Amino acid sequence: MGSTLAGWMQALALVGALALCYRPLGDYIAKLLTTSKHLRVERGIYKVIGVDGDADQRWSVYLRSVLAFSAVSVLFLYGLIRLQGYLLLNLGVPQMEGHQAWNTAISFVANTNWQSYAGESAMGHLAQMAGLAVQNFVSAAVGIAVVAALIRGFTRNRTDRVGNFWVDLVRINIRLLLPLSIVFALVLAASGVIQNFHGFTEVTTLSGEVQKIPGGPVASQEVIKLLGTNGGGFFNANSAHPFENPTGFSNLVEIFLILVIPFALPRAFGRMVGDNRQGYAILAVMGLFWVASTALLTWAEASHQGSALQAAGAAMEGKEQRFGIAASTLFASSTTLTSTGAVNSFHDSYTPFGGGLTVFNMMLGEIAPGGVGSGLYGMLVLAIVAVFVAGLMVGRTPEYLGKKLGGREMKFASLYILTTPTLVLVGTGVAMALPGERAGMLNSGAHGFSEVLYAFTSAANNNGSAFGGITVNTDWYDTALGLAMIFGRLLPIVFVLALAGSLAQQQPVPATPGTLPTHKPLFVGLLSGVILIVVGLTYFPALALGPLAEGLS
Repeated sequence: MGSTLAGWMQALALVGALALCYRPLGDYIAKLLTTSKHLRVERGIYKVIGVDGDADQRWSVYLRSVLAFSAVSVLFLYGLIRLQGYLLLNLGVPQMEGHQAWNTAISFVANTNWQSYAGESAMGHLAQMAGLAVQNFVSAAVGIAVVAALIRGFTRNRTDRVGNFWVDLVRINIRLLLPLSIVFALVLAASGVIQNFHGFTEVTTLSGEVQKIPGGPVASQEVIKLLGTNGGGFFNANSAHPFENPTGFSNLVEIFLILVIPFALPRAFGRMVGDNRQGYAILAVMGLFWVASTALLTWAEASHQGSALQAAGAAMEGKEQRFGIAASTLFASSTTLTSTGAVNSFHDSYTPFGGGLTVFNMMLGEIAPGGVGSGLYGMLVLAIVAVFVAGLMVGRTPEYLGKKLGGREMKFASLYILTTPTLVLVGTGVAMALPGERAGMLNSGAHGFSEVLYAFTSAANNNGSAFGGITVNTDWYDTALGLAMIFGRLLPIVFVLALAGSLAQQQPVPATPGTLPTHKPLFVGLLSGVILIVVGLTYFPALALGPLAEGLS
């Protein structure tokens, strides 16, 4: 009872902290994405990389810049991981196998941070800092840059220009991610998260055995893995490890870091389109799903159905005794509703309905509030679909923020929505059809199917958390999940930027009495219904075969 009360007090404190940051942080993000002024350090970077900071790009050029940067990032990270045995601070860690290195490089560039390895035994300090941590910064910045381009599509008229990717990338890192990371790295270090360059320290246990305790620059990587909704842990146990998450206070700070930028971006959206009410409407939908998910997940884990769970007082298997049920489910809900993937408890040990909820959170597209940038642009695409549905019901051409939504726009929105379910369901189906991949499942029946479904859902939605229970470090899984991650990241970006370009070319239409108000509770309800019906029900047959079947058995 005490841990549950403490968990709910944490939730209230978290909501209060996010509310305090919503307006100032959102306004700041809007300003840095719209100002024409460049800092001196930014001008220096533009000169080094050969970019005109005042140039504006067509959406196709913006897209090519994103794709080129992602390709170079994958090659650089792959090479760094493969050569880490020859680099400084390698701690004697051998080079990673080719298929696993490829999977890891794709994972961090795609803002997924899926890890089929234990960080403390597979990565040296230089690979962690110069490779993984750097990608945590730039992959997060790519997501915010893409949503900035989409918002410019709404605000600009009769043009094919949506901004400059390189300017957006540099500004977001220099002015947003780096300052916040420095401040909160100090906060985490002060709360007990380790930050050093130690290797493995040998200690003698009480039983007389020798154990190696790893060290490393953890706080500096921990903060950006959460702030950028990346999720890859320095240690295999991720945020359940006491070196990464030592106290209840650090647990609250880590959840706050996961949510603060995604929840502030709707404010930036409202400021950039000139109507703060639009941001509040999007925020209301995000908050509604986050509150509902947290409450249902907590109920599923605290209801302790079954004799073993009743004897324990709750479903405590796989959860930290330090945090209890409520603080664990608060973390689980927040990390699966964003593209973070960090965990402070083992989702595979959740009750069937609780585990099913973590999968369903990702299946919604991680839009409540979603990853940095990706959550907002996913929500705006669904808002376009909601407006289109409303237009069909009343028999008029749909409009959103003064832009008509015709066949071209709806094709891009439809392709965006269909991409991730296709990757998830096809990948899961192929894995279940291959005897060798089924043999990698440590569980059979509905739970084993849920583990495979979770893996592909996590990969294609760029979450990165793992249900566990399957051996994924194989040639096939490294390849299949790597493809799901890179296509799940880049294909939606293609459709979002194409949509931005199409909207920017239009001439705005004035609002009339027949225009659907997209800032009122009616639209909030309509958008919530579209999310559940259009996105959620796509996966219902798969959920029925996995967590629902297990929970009802």
